[in-house]
Amino acid sequence: MKKSNIKIVEALRADFTNFAFCILIFAFLFAGCQDSSERDALLGQIRQLAQEKTQLQANLKASSSDNKHLKKQVQVLSGLPEDVRLESLYRLQRVKIHRYTGLVDEDKDGKMEKLIVYLQPIDEEGDIIKAAGAANVQLWDLNRASGEALLGQWNIEVDELKKRWVTFLVTNFRLTLDLEEEIEPPEEPLTAKLIFTDYLSGRVFNEQRVIEPVEP
Repeated sequence: MKKSNIKIVEALRADFTNFAFCILIFAFLFAGCQDSSERDALLGQIRQLAQEKTQLQANLKASSSDNKHLKKQVQVLSGLPEDVRLESLYRLQRVKIHRYTGLVDEDKDGKMEKLIVYLQPIDEEGDIIKAAGAANVQLWDLNRASGEALLGQWNIEVDELKKRWVTFLVTNFRLTLDLEEEIEPPEEPLTAKLIFTDYLSGRVFNEQRVIEPVEP
């Protein structure tokens, strides 16, 4: 059992002990109360303690269930062969920016307001996989001065990234990113840059793709 779970159980046990002690104290005080308002106040506190006890019991039950699940995981992992390790489940070799990546004018007003990026994590077998990780996406106009070249930057954390997985036509992560300011359709190529952190191995992958101007 993890130390954190042991602490939870110990805390819950202590709460149960305190609860029983408090009930005895309230019962003693209740017997000596002559005023009805005092009795009502004590009854209200007893009811509150009873509700807290019910919640503590539910927490203890949930904690016990979590512990059983963790023990199962430990048993399974400890039974794996020595040459099988977590990083062997897949080895991410590259994160490709697909050629469909580009700017879009969704409202057809003549200005680009979104960048759509297609990311494909690729393992050592050349297969596209739904790798768990975080992505930092940047859009650059390298024809501008250095202080104006960065047009946008977005951080997509692992919980958000996993929701963007699509398998229709192309298997990849599809990121629809809002530009801070709408821009005119570029006449020169732009560059999409990616920094992808693989949460399984801890490796960081860098990739970039030139986005060619769209012909009118």
